[in-house]
Amino acid sequence: MRLFVAIDIDTPIREELAGFLDGVRGFAPDVRWVSPESFHVTLKFIGEQPPEQLETITRTLGQVRGHSAPITFRGYGFFPTEKSARVFWIGMEAGPELADLAHSVDDALTPLGLERETRAFSPHLTLARAGSGRPGRGPGDRPNRNFQRLQEKLAAFPQPEFGSMTAHEFFLYQSKLSPAGAHYTKLEAFRLA
Repeated sequence: MRLFVAIDIDTPIREELAGFLDGVRGFAPDVRWVSPESFHVTLKFIGEQPPEQLETITRTLGQVRGHSAPITFRGYGFFPTEKSARVFWIGMEAGPELADLAHSVDDALTPLGLERETRAFSPHLTLARAGSGRPGRGPGDRPNRNFQRLQEKLAAFPQPEFGSMTAHEFFLYQSKLSPAGAHYTKLEAFRLA
């Protein structure tokens, strides 16, 4: 089972983002666009786990204590750099509650043998991917023109605003990969104080 921990996006923000996608998708036709139904904010990618580990992971996540997290969605960017963009993302502004929650999830799952996050938590919402592999900085980064026209069009407009929400729960998701893209299923919900 391929698992991850994430926060869901409120419907009004999801609809704003879907409208934005409809307006910009044609400027980068050769990339893989994320469907609005799949939007989420990843707190921790767990990866492949045997089915018998699911109960332990669920019980462990049930012990995580966190607070409701206010989040504002605005702006955009590209990973790893604008010149060699492989991921197009929407920015997020959040109080310390969101980063604290991500760290608490990471701390709780580490004793189960899951690898601890080495990079600082950087909340974002992925809209599209070009190429393969995970984004990262390194000597192998080469110019990537898949997003060039989109970048030119976006530069002519003010930074987009998509709205604010407060996350009151987080979820354990299962991800099933297919040629049509990933399909996500919520397995368990965990309330925040």
